[in-house]
Amino acid sequence: MKKHENKVILITGGTSGLGLATAEEFIREGAKVIITGRFQDTVYETTERLGEHAYGIVSDASKMQEVFMLAEKVKTMVSKIDVLFLNAGYGKFAPIEAVDEGHFNELFDLHVKGPFFTVQNILPLMGENGVIIFNTSFVTELGFKNFSIYSAAKSAVQSFIKTFAAECSDRKIRVNGISPGHIMTNIYFKTGMSEEQISNAIKATLPTIPLNRFGIPLEIAKAVSFLASEDAAYIHAAEISIDGGISKIM
Repeated sequence: MKKHENKVILITGGTSGLGLATAEEFIREGAKVIITGRFQDTVYETTERLGEHAYGIVSDASKMQEVFMLAEKVKTMVSKIDVLFLNAGYGKFAPIEAVDEGHFNELFDLHVKGPFFTVQNILPLMGENGVIIFNTSFVTELGFKNFSIYSAAKSAVQSFIKTFAAECSDRKIRVNGISPGHIMTNIYFKTGMSEEQISNAIKATLPTIPLNRFGIPLEIAKAVSFLASEDAAYIHAAEISIDGGISKIM
C-alpha cells in the first residue's frame, strides 16, 4: 500500500515550484490532490499535467473573499481533507525607507492572513489524524537587508506552528512546518531580473550554503510527504529546516 493511499490533500499555491512538486509526490504515493492557484489557465494546465487524481480551484490566498469561499468549493469535490499544506507565497523586498503600506499589506495578506483564515475555514473538513503543514523560510533565523517585511510575515507563520498545534491537539490533528532554504525553482524569474543578474545572484549565493548547492523542489516535497505520513505520527509543533545548513552553520 502506498504511503498516502485514499488520502485527500489540499495544497495552496500548487501550480508551480514547491507546491507542484509536492502535489506530484502525493499523487505518486496514492493520494488525491486539490491545488489552488490565482489564475484559471495555470490551474487548468497544472491539473491536466497531474492527471486524473488532481483537482484545481482558482483561489488567491491573499484575497480574503476568495479564501472564505475556498471551503465551499472544496466541498463540491470531496467530503474531507486529510492534509492541508499552506504553501502559497512569494517574496517582495525593499529597504526600510522604500517600503510603503501596499508592500506591507500585500505580504501580510498573503503570508499571514491567508494561511490563518484558510486553516479556519478548512478545519471543519478535517478529522482525527489530519495534518496541517506550514511553509516558513530560513530567513526567520537570519537578518537580511531589504527582507524586513517578508521575514516578519514568515516569522508570524512560524508562530502559527506552535499556537495552532496547541489548539489542534485535542482534535488529534498534527501541525508542523517546513523551512526551506535556497531552492532551485522559478522564483528568480518572478523578480524581473535578467538572466545575467540571475546567474550572478546564484553564483554569489552558492558559497554561503554549507552544502554548496541549491536544493531541488523534490527534496521539499519528500519532507512534506514525510510529515503528512504515519512515519511522523509523533512529530507535532515542529519545524524542519531543509536549507543545506545555511541557518545553522556559519
